[in-house]
Amino acid sequence: MKRVHRVLMAVTTAVAVLAAPTAALAVSGEPDRAGLQSGLDEITAESAVGALMEVRDVDGVWRGTSGVSELGTTRAVPAHGRFRMGSITKTFLATVTLQLVAKGRLHLDDKVGTWLPGVVPNGHRITVRQLLDHTSGVPDYRRTLPMPPTPEFLDNRLRTWSAAELIQRAVANPPTVEPPDSGYAYSNTGYLLLGKIIEKATGRPYGKEIERRIIRPLRLRGTSVPGTFPRLRGPHPHGYVPVQRASGRHLVDFTVMNPSLFGAGGEMTSTTSDLNRFMAALLDGRLVPGHLLDEMKTPGVKDGTYGLGLRWQDTACGVRVYGNDGDALAYQAWSFTTEDRRRQVTIALTPDFRGDPDDAVDALLDKAFCD
Repeated sequence: MKRVHRVLMAVTTAVAVLAAPTAALAVSGEPDRAGLQSGLDEITAESAVGALMEVRDVDGVWRGTSGVSELGTTRAVPAHGRFRMGSITKTFLATVTLQLVAKGRLHLDDKVGTWLPGVVPNGHRITVRQLLDHTSGVPDYRRTLPMPPTPEFLDNRLRTWSAAELIQRAVANPPTVEPPDSGYAYSNTGYLLLGKIIEKATGRPYGKEIERRIIRPLRLRGTSVPGTFPRLRGPHPHGYVPVQRASGRHLVDFTVMNPSLFGAGGEMTSTTSDLNRFMAALLDGRLVPGHLLDEMKTPGVKDGTYGLGLRWQDTACGVRVYGNDGDALAYQAWSFTTEDRRRQVTIALTPDFRGDPDDAVDALLDKAFCD
């Protein structure tokens, strides 16, 4: 799920006080590189319980953390901690999809209705490409579900959602783009459909294909496709969501939850190191052939910044970086690399919803890529 925090802001002053960070921790052996540590500290001072970051470049690796791992404690955020990556999962899923395209197992212009007959009302008009670049018009299922700060959201914390159930909820609504390919409308449902298509094409669940084709070959030991497993394995910061009570809005620990809520579009967990390694391998052409990597970098709409499961942005110094960002409600993450792979940056945080961290994160990315 992406950018959900825009509608989850403005928690109470009491929560803001609770979430105030402890002293930051720089975990590299060198001094604060180009103000990166102070940038992390600004984020936790304004909008997060905790944050962690890794930068890889020709000078080596810099890691930093800020804030606390869990409210009510002084425990530092683990520098190698695991977190829910949200929509960065889409880049993994898109990579597997394009690997299958490279092998001729499916095609970008295949119709959804051919692979999944009757699942989407206008599936005969929607292509695999349009699912990947969010021009399909398939409605987003998350708009049909209770979301924070409504208390009902917590009732589904451990519920298992099937992809079929979430897709059905979504397609009961009218298309968001009509006809397909005439505009951009972000859709988590589109990636649930891609997960089902991968299963049809390979005979195996999409999670197994991600493990077999990406996680194991790249030795991403801190990365997993959890399915319905509700806990984060290994060291990790706690994540929170705001919930409205009679006494006001309060942060509720949402670390333990059933990730089937996010499914093929957002369920994965990882570390900053693993995501940097993945993005570098992808941009290096080690995961998909060059012509398909070019397709990933091609926007679905004119002047867009989203291609086939890959996003990009231009930094303040004019350097274009590729990757993705993700919002898993209680966790947010950004992972980008330069096209020449000379620098990778991944940032993850546990928001406290006092404010929107996007501008501060963009400023920190500028520091990391430009200074």
